[in-house]
Amino acid sequence: MSTERLYFDDPFLHRFSARVVAHGAWAGAPSVVLDRTAFYPEAGGQMADHGVLGGLPVRDVQVDDDGVVHHLLALPEGGALPVPGASLEGEVDRARRRVHMALHTGQHMLSRALVDVAGAATVSSRLGATCTIDTDQDALDEARVAEAEALVNAVIDDDLPIRAFFPTPEELAALPLRRAPKVTANIRVIQMGDFDVSPCGGTHCTRSAQVGLVRVLGVERYKGKGRVLFSAGPRARRELWDEAGTLRAMGRAFTCGAAEVPTVVDKLRRELTEARESLGAARAKLAEHTAQELAAALDASADKHVVAVLEGAGPEQLRAVAARLTAQPQAVVFLAGRLPEGMAVLIARGAASGFGCGAFLKKAAEAAGGRGGGRPEHAEGRLPPGTDWTALVASLRA
Repeated sequence: MSTERLYFDDPFLHRFSARVVAHGAWAGAPSVVLDRTAFYPEAGGQMADHGVLGGLPVRDVQVDDDGVVHHLLALPEGGALPVPGASLEGEVDRARRRVHMALHTGQHMLSRALVDVAGAATVSSRLGATCTIDTDQDALDEARVAEAEALVNAVIDDDLPIRAFFPTPEELAALPLRRAPKVTANIRVIQMGDFDVSPCGGTHCTRSAQVGLVRVLGVERYKGKGRVLFSAGPRARRELWDEAGTLRAMGRAFTCGAAEVPTVVDKLRRELTEARESLGAARAKLAEHTAQELAAALDASADKHVVAVLEGAGPEQLRAVAARLTAQPQAVVFLAGRLPEGMAVLIARGAASGFGCGAFLKKAAEAAGGRGGGRPEHAEGRLPPGTDWTALVASLRA
């Protein structure tokens, strides 16, 4: 026997009483089956209600193919399910239900608007932590989606009545359904004034103004379909408040008004680009100067090997210096840059040298307790901050 669904008649019903008719199981977990319930089971892209049943937390609600609703309870250690025949009081998590009602109603409205404005029919939707609508178009024009969003919020402002009912077969045949029903019997319909008529078993608001607002968060392509990410109702309001708070905090940090934050950020971005360009030019000059100094030592070396530690030099600067020195075909350079977080090291050779840079650095890293390796012609790594690079190279070359 299927479970009577109390939320069909009243989506705002949060407290109810019911009788345990059986114990069941869902995905290997024990469940409680009631004669009637106000808990919505996960279905149609909408997440399940949570709440309390007989004093026990309801952690999930599911429905099987026979229409039996399974209530999965969080039992204490050693606890048992309420016995068949017991009368229980249930209470649905009001805030969670209200979020789901607004999201599901908002999804219907946005799906309708996408058809009217962009000619994009909904093929699937998901109402979870992230809410999405997938359409039959491979790409969506963002301007059109923005028009659809504006249309939805205009309908919200109009405060249209929303009716949930089970039409007769004759009534159903006359309704302008946006999509075909997924079931063949007991078809429930959600009608939003003259705006949208769709078959659906979910919980919905009873007037469009109860949705509050619908926000489009993004448009993307997903598995060959145009996807719309959206939010609605209390969730959308909370997100807006959080974003506004972040914007105000940035305004305080930049000592400007919230509306001026984008201008200040653009200015800072330009200044950062200029500073990076200046720093790059300065590093290039420093690398050239350092390479010239080390070239003298390289010329004086009988084996064309040079070892050097450059204070504050990172991998990029070491590469720039090495590139200049290894222009000499027989050169082999052992460079290290001393940084607070560790010592960046680099070994590179000229085109005519047969020195094995990667093998040498691997030995150095093992000896010093660092990491590193690479190809025969070039290798990089990082060693502990206190490493004596000059002594380490000398010991391994001996």
